[in-house]
Amino acid sequence: MKSIPVDKLQDQTSAGLQIKVFSLDDKPQNKTERPDAHRDDHYIFFLLTNGSGALKVDFQDIVLTAGQLYYVLPSQVHYRIKTDRAEGWFLAVDTSLIPADFRDVFERRLNLQGPRRPTDYELKQYLNLLGLLRNEFIERQGDKYYLPIIHTLVQSFLAMAASTYNSVETIENKHTRSVELARQFKNLLTAHSHTIKSPSAYASKLNVSSGYLNEAIKKVTGSTVSYWIQQEVFSEAKRLLYHSDVDVKQIAHELGYTDYSYFIRSFRKASGLSPLRFRMLNRK
Repeated sequence: MKSIPVDKLQDQTSAGLQIKVFSLDDKPQNKTERPDAHRDDHYIFFLLTNGSGALKVDFQDIVLTAGQLYYVLPSQVHYRIKTDRAEGWFLAVDTSLIPADFRDVFERRLNLQGPRRPTDYELKQYLNLLGLLRNEFIERQGDKYYLPIIHTLVQSFLAMAASTYNSVETIENKHTRSVELARQFKNLLTAHSHTIKSPSAYASKLNVSSGYLNEAIKKVTGSTVSYWIQQEVFSEAKRLLYHSDVDVKQIAHELGYTDYSYFIRSFRKASGLSPLRFRMLNRK
């Protein structure tokens, strides 16, 4: 039975991170080749310095241009990045190395994160730091303090990336309480979407009324609590339908639906298609 592959960082390194440079001298990718979709069990970051790149993440096309920073979360299904005369950096980081407050910044978005463009000063500092990290990653191997050194440098990069993404969210300065609720709701939704699908249940866990939670989430994101619950559940359903051969009934069961017919109806209402129709049309 085909399932969605998961790239495991520990299969590549025991250091908890990988760092690579890609440049114009690299062998061009086969543009007719369609790399397999997969998830990672870690974060990956891209920083382009020249050219452009494109990748598909959870059915959305992401385009990166020179000077932009972007990351992919472990839960997201994506293809390998395709580059057009691009130069830049690739960094993979084990989730255990990412502090909770940084993860709050990276993971709190209810919608898909977008590329961000650091300031000229920030970009210069990113490049200096990544260059130092790569040198230490390669040259310090075998040193007694190898891991503390490279992990400390990674922490600096993560702090800078969190700052870059946090600074663009001006709405947070206007609705502090609402944004904090949205962050907490997102964390709960990620953890419990397979078992809890009632807006009132999430409100209860957050010790607020359903109306207050709905108003806060709509203020921050423009959409309701129910909408985001459906997005979380059916985004995963779409990943499994498209990227695996798992039976629809099994998908419904994995997502916490004991009533198969209700899952079909709910998916059709949210997507405009039945699960089987979605699978058939999107695999053409």
